[in-house]
Amino acid sequence: MKIPQIKEYQGLPVVTAEKIKYIDEIAKLDYGISNDFLMENAGREAASEIIKYINENLKKDPVHANVSVFCGRGNNGGDGLVCARYLKGNGVNVKVYIVSPSDKGYGELVVLNLNRAKEKGISIKLVDLSNVGEVESDIKDTDIIVDALLGVGSVGKPAGVVKRLIQIANKSKRDIISLDIPSGLIPNTGHHTGVFITAKMTLTFGLPKSGLMALHAQKNIGVLKILDIGYPKNLIERIKKENLQT
Repeated sequence: MKIPQIKEYQGLPVVTAEKIKYIDEIAKLDYGISNDFLMENAGREAASEIIKYINENLKKDPVHANVSVFCGRGNNGGDGLVCARYLKGNGVNVKVYIVSPSDKGYGELVVLNLNRAKEKGISIKLVDLSNVGEVESDIKDTDIIVDALLGVGSVGKPAGVVKRLIQIANKSKRDIISLDIPSGLIPNTGHHTGVFITAKMTLTFGLPKSGLMALHAQKNIGVLKILDIGYPKNLIERIKKENLQT
């Protein structure tokens, strides 16, 4: 499956999933920018866009809005937890549904942001195959579902609880806003594996991902916004140059 060959979008370099990992590493090593800092910025900026969406598209005061955030086990789930915290801070009624940890537990940033969310009194439900069915009735009053299940690091077809949550989100007919990429889309090509989120809006972090450029992916992405999460300008310029050389 071919990777779309668009090099730039809105003046920013288009990157693959592998490239974004490399950029995060460079940000840390060369600029002293931690993953925690980037995740905090990503979640805060996403919350800000969601509040705008509630105002403009739902014509609601955010304090009267109900938002359900579906979080995976990985860093995309961490972004969702940060986003939930900022939504709550702006008066939104927010609930988090997070996939139960694997035997290895959650990653460091997920644990950190799970604790921060708990400290803010956010309602958090651990979801596994035994209780995933309850989510369907739980979200009947929700206005928006935030999809933070699978990010650009995910590979393969969504399975188990994640697959069920994707199906529940789509079936709900609620507006879905995806963080970084709609779960189930292949980050580099924009193709899907049969189980995927159809989003009204996709808020991608830092730089546009190549799969989001694909024409066949547009109907699943909805409106695409690229959020500034604090990559230094000269790092972005460096990536632009590298893109032109490949």
